[in-house]
Amino acid sequence: MALHSARGKLVSVIGDEDTCVGFLLGGIGEINKNRHPNFMVVDKNTSVSEIEECFKRFVKRDDIDIILINQNLAEMIRHCIDSHTSPIPAVLEIPSKDHPYDASKDSILRRARGMFNPDDIH
Repeated sequence: MALHSARGKLVSVIGDEDTCVGFLLGGIGEINKNRHPNFMVVDKNTSVSEIEECFKRFVKRDDIDIILINQNLAEMIRHCIDSHTSPIPAVLEIPSKDHPYDASKDSILRRARGMFNPDDIH
């Protein structure tokens, strides 16, 4: 059974094999009525256009509230991620085993920093 929020929405994952397997073992795996999974395993043979298409599919699905994506993959489709301004589904960039998290590249964090003036935070 998948982990659902209070409204029965899903978490989706776009990531390398280790990331996807970890989240699938945690119980997020689902296949919708159209037989589309809520995850995509990206390997060295996956094209940028395939990642982009998957991201756009996840954004359009009404059963997904959160999209987790490895930050190195998010960099490949940065234009798509930056153009997504709706709060739902939330797009969260996560590290992978081979690529550590870099806060300076995270578009959500950049947007959040823009909302606050550093002088106001004490």
